Amino acid sequence: MPAAGRLMAVEMSQPKPLPTTAESELRRLLDIMAALRDPEHGCPWDKEQDFTSIAPYTIEEAYEVADAIARADFAALPDELGDLLFQVVYHARMAEESGRFGFADVARTIADKMIRRHPHVFADAAMRTAAAQTVAWEEQKTAERHARSETGALAGVPSGLPALTRAAKLTARAARVGFDWPDATAVLEKLDEEVAELRAELPAADRDRLEDEVGDLLFVVANLARKLGLDPETCLRRANLKFTGRFNAVEEFVVSKGKSLAEISLEEMEEIWIKIKQKERIIR
Repeated sequence: MPAAGRLMAVEMSQPKPLPTTAESELRRLLDIMAALRDPEHGCPWDKEQDFTSIAPYTIEEAYEVADAIARADFAALPDELGDLLFQVVYHARMAEESGRFGFADVARTIADKMIRRHPHVFADAAMRTAAAQTVAWEEQKTAERHARSETGALAGVPSGLPALTRAAKLTARAARVGFDWPDATAVLEKLDEEVAELRAELPAADRDRLEDEVGDLLFVVANLARKLGLDPETCLRRANLKFTGRFNAVEEFVVSKGKSLAEISLEEMEEIWIKIKQKERIIR
């Protein structure tokens, strides 16, 4: 029976309302995915997709989950997590069609990994503190990379990570073998050095050189966040949210006066911006 027909038969045979269990809902999702990819009756768009074309959506959905969490929008979070889960199901279905692996292999692999990395929970290893568990976790990951013939201190840091996150992870790896600044103050000194180098390149306005220097500057900023125990992506997302809120407030104020942003000067916008910042400080 084609996947579409099988899905219909499954749904028609089930009593209403459907039992809401993780197992039944996951089975239903897997059947829906199979129906969408069915060669004869599936969705034309879904049938045309492959791993490469779907990968950007997977990344996008992960960011939407993070955005819902950042906004504390827990009403929207189940929907966003569902979108992300669908991406996993999508990749697993394509792999199953080509005989590589299936969803069960994905679930089994991560379950086995979690058991292997938590012997203090699932075996008889001594209970660890959170700090000790972090060390043990990294040691286990290193062993797994060696088993996959991935060698070198920087091996296994995904190139597809956001650049700031990857910068922090790369230098965290280097720090484990002693290649690191002693403290955040030393990183700030390096930041000053990079700013000076960028200033020196401004008169020539050579795009390649400017790109190189700005990259160095961002790399050091990512390291500064790491040395302070902060996630650079989270810091920048917070700054983006703050800027968006303040800029929208400026625009709303201007519109309330019967004008548009294009009709006022930069100095006027800056004056309103400062007042909004001062108001935020009072509220806090």
